[in-house]
Amino acid sequence: MSKQKPTRLKARAPRGFADRGPAEIAATREMTETIRRVYELYGYEPVETPAIEYTDALGKFLPDQDRPNEGVFSFQDDDEQWLSLRYDLTAPLARYVAENYQHLALPYRSYRAGYVFRNEKPGPGRFRQFMQFDADTVGSGSPAADAEICMMAADTLEALGIPRGDYVIKVNNRKVLDGVMEEIGIGGNENAGVRLAVMRSIDKLDKFSEADVALLLTTGRKDESGDFTKGAGLSAEQAAEIISKVRRYEGSNTDVLAAIRGTGEASARRSEGIDELTEIAKIVEGAGYGNDRIRIDPSVVRGLEYYTGPVFEAELLIETKDEKGRPVRFGSVGGGGRYDGLVSRFRPEPVPATGFSIGVSRLQAALTMIGKLGAEKTLGPVVVTIFDRDRIADYQRMVQALRGAGIRAELYLGNPKNFGNQMKYADKRNAPCVVIQGGDEKARGEVQIKDLIEGAKAAAAITSHEEYREARSAQFAVPEDKLVEAVREVLARHS
Repeated sequence: MSKQKPTRLKARAPRGFADRGPAEIAATREMTETIRRVYELYGYEPVETPAIEYTDALGKFLPDQDRPNEGVFSFQDDDEQWLSLRYDLTAPLARYVAENYQHLALPYRSYRAGYVFRNEKPGPGRFRQFMQFDADTVGSGSPAADAEICMMAADTLEALGIPRGDYVIKVNNRKVLDGVMEEIGIGGNENAGVRLAVMRSIDKLDKFSEADVALLLTTGRKDESGDFTKGAGLSAEQAAEIISKVRRYEGSNTDVLAAIRGTGEASARRSEGIDELTEIAKIVEGAGYGNDRIRIDPSVVRGLEYYTGPVFEAELLIETKDEKGRPVRFGSVGGGGRYDGLVSRFRPEPVPATGFSIGVSRLQAALTMIGKLGAEKTLGPVVVTIFDRDRIADYQRMVQALRGAGIRAELYLGNPKNFGNQMKYADKRNAPCVVIQGGDEKARGEVQIKDLIEGAKAAAAITSHEEYREARSAQFAVPEDKLVEAVREVLARHS
């Protein structure tokens, strides 16, 4: 009888989810620390909310008869209440503010970073789990709050190393588009679904041609993969009218505002939106932010339905090439807007709010590609090697001495029989140096320190045996009680 081989699970990550290694995590930490400093400079303070919320608290998605709508990862708890992984960081903040309303100083400025989850079709650069970094002002309906968010977004991109001219913060107002939709006859509660489809179609103008967007507004569009997106059901005339009002215009913010206003009669809602945009443009210009940094752009609508006024989008204008030499333009790396109705779903009084969200994962990929982030490989820990198996306690004392001085260090925990394997391990760990002490060094009260970075440089340039012997200077002996100082000198050399 033949023995059946045991069935092993296939190691694989779910589609749309990705593992992250130490280099990527270090780059994220560096980037988010920079964002945090800018946000705190503006007076924002941190807050954390859980990754899971009651589904009805998310606002965008409500349970239907069987399960919540598509787009969120949801499950039922033991009380048969629907819970969902958060879709963004804004809806959980609205719930937090409503729950703690009496204890917060209003206007309440806060920031938070974390992963969000979207149950959508994954693809190249499109993940089901990704990180966002948000900042919001709750309790102020003033256009000055919206203007401040835009200025802070600009300052954040510059703090991350993106020069002026390589980015723009685009600003529009949902009231402008809402007014246009009223004017073409799709206002009212009965057309809420149509308006949402229109907004999501217009939100594709930065990716699709006007002809493709017209298809999304009317009969629908099939992409290259054959997937069909249902259209909003407008007539060709209605679609043409909307597209004519949301085109991008050249010129100063003043010129753009004049073009948006036009010469014909505008609805009260569209006029209100244009007036708010005019005030934002005035404030940012007065603070020294020209339209090369913050620009009025009627094509920006943002896809989420809870926005009620000004909307913002941070776009990178940098063009580079991917690993195959193909041109890449990064486009939007963040966005936000005013959502005056979201907190008020939980409160009897109106609670205005505005905010901005940076797509950390997307912006990090852009910064890495243009060399602004993660260019240097992160140094690993100092590795204390094992020369004599019966002296593990001595080697561990060295590790603790280094750690006590604030130096990353570790003891080699593999099989110490082959010393070459210990050196290979240190190389893989990107250790700046290793500590070696055999019986002879112990008898003299010394340790050997091998500078792996200097050694690698010397080895790359070696052409003869004599040069190899001279390169041994990368390894040197110091008294055992000078271990910490000597390692510090090596680290300082390579910091």
